[in-house]
Amino acid sequence: MELSFAGKRALVTGAGKGIGRAIAKALLACGAEVIAVTRTQSDLDSLVQECPKMLTICVDLGNWEATENALKDVGPVDLLVNNAAVGILEPFLEITEEAFDKMFNINVKAVLHVGQIIAKGMKCRGSGGSIVNVSSQASQCAMKDHSVYSASKGAVDMLTKVMALELGPHKIRVNAVNPTVVMTAMGRIAWSDPVKAAGMLSRIPMGKFAELEDVVNAIIFLLSDKSAMINGVTLPVDGGFLSS
Repeated sequence: MELSFAGKRALVTGAGKGIGRAIAKALLACGAEVIAVTRTQSDLDSLVQECPKMLTICVDLGNWEATENALKDVGPVDLLVNNAAVGILEPFLEITEEAFDKMFNINVKAVLHVGQIIAKGMKCRGSGGSIVNVSSQASQCAMKDHSVYSASKGAVDMLTKVMALELGPHKIRVNAVNPTVVMTAMGRIAWSDPVKAAGMLSRIPMGKFAELEDVVNAIIFLLSDKSAMINGVTLPVDGGFLSS
């Protein structure tokens, strides 16, 4: 299925590494004008070296005022991917206030804030748009040491549904993807222990972790007009983990 985003403008948060970087590059390859947002300038510099047409914004999305200032003049955006996230895994009895606040600040509050800024522009222009929030299988399944991360992604799932409900009348669709472990550079390191990996793989009917393109393809589909009647879903990209 060939998809073109020619004439569209897309904004991707957390675009410096992993899923965000891959989706920014994929959208550019599909003809969109892409604005890559992340807090690390060196990541943006290397991204522009790879993709000279990439537009970039360096901002810490955990800072509400800085985000407002950085995005207020971003111009029309048709497609938004809220990908930026923080994962701090701690046993329930050892969770700190700092870790809780950091995860909810980025994983939930920033999704809401960036979504507000971009959706207001979409509504004013009257041409609609598509938003995809990157959640996790951890939002729907209890996993050891994931209590706050899971809670934050559960919040993303419900935020997605309410956004879809309220923005749908303005022709703005909002969906989420819920990946299993993804084989980003960090994912390969984190799951390099065969014993640790085997425990998770045994719960995935497909018997493998997700590759970057698995998640990217799902996001591209949800952003596109091919999913024109899909709104408010949380789409597992998990090889059957949540259904097993």
